Amino acid sequence: MRKSLRAAAVGAACVVAGAALYGAGAATAGQSTANSTHEPYNIGLLTKDIDTYYGTTADSNGVYQASPDSPYAKDLARIDADARKHIDQAAHTALKHHQKPAVMFDIDDTVLLSLDYEKRNNYGYNSATWNDYVNRADRPAVFGSPELIRYARSKGVEVFYNSGLTEAQRGAAVANLKKVGADVNLDAGHMFLKNSANPPAYLKDCATPGAWTCTTVQYKAGTRKHIEDDLGYTFIADFGDQYSDLDGGYTGRTYKLPNPTYFVG
Repeated sequence: MRKSLRAAAVGAACVVAGAALYGAGAATAGQSTANSTHEPYNIGLLTKDIDTYYGTTADSNGVYQASPDSPYAKDLARIDADARKHIDQAAHTALKHHQKPAVMFDIDDTVLLSLDYEKRNNYGYNSATWNDYVNRADRPAVFGSPELIRYARSKGVEVFYNSGLTEAQRGAAVANLKKVGADVNLDAGHMFLKNSANPPAYLKDCATPGAWTCTTVQYKAGTRKHIEDDLGYTFIADFGDQYSDLDGGYTGRTYKLPNPTYFVG
């Protein structure tokens, strides 16, 4: 599920465009230079642009953090402001019509920021080092996300999570979410993680025990469909840092959070 890195393909437009690219609203096609005939963006310059965008700085413990006054933080603040207005209005309308409003959050780089891992690994990926990093359960929050989660709950909205993290990583994910203040609905009935050994029946078209062939869109859209059709909720918003977190329907309004460091198709 994570991660096919295409830093040069994704990042060049992402960092330069800032808020224009990552504003609130429906997901659009991802950026790519894969079929271009011109020279791709220089990866050395790209990593510098990524650092500038995040305001990347090592804290007193040597952990790379995003700056709260960075372009990244400002883009998130604009998304957050729009999302709060939408949740307030959509929740009021749904509850008035006796519906059960819900929101969905991805976890990696939607609620928990992985910038330190990305920076230390030169924006690459290794399953073993990634697993060790996740299990440390000490990632900082994506600016504003824990507060937005609590805001949604305060408006009578049910909060769900759907992530490419595995069942084996559940304990670390829960501990980390609690640590950053996103201590809302962290039980197995609200946090859906990838379970390739024993996939749920609602994913039977692409997953059987020991044979997982689901794309990210199939997995995430199938989970949202299950929550709506089988559990009776109506999604009013869906939050993710990847377009594949948001495609496939059953979302309500979609919010694409900025992430110029990797791409998951």
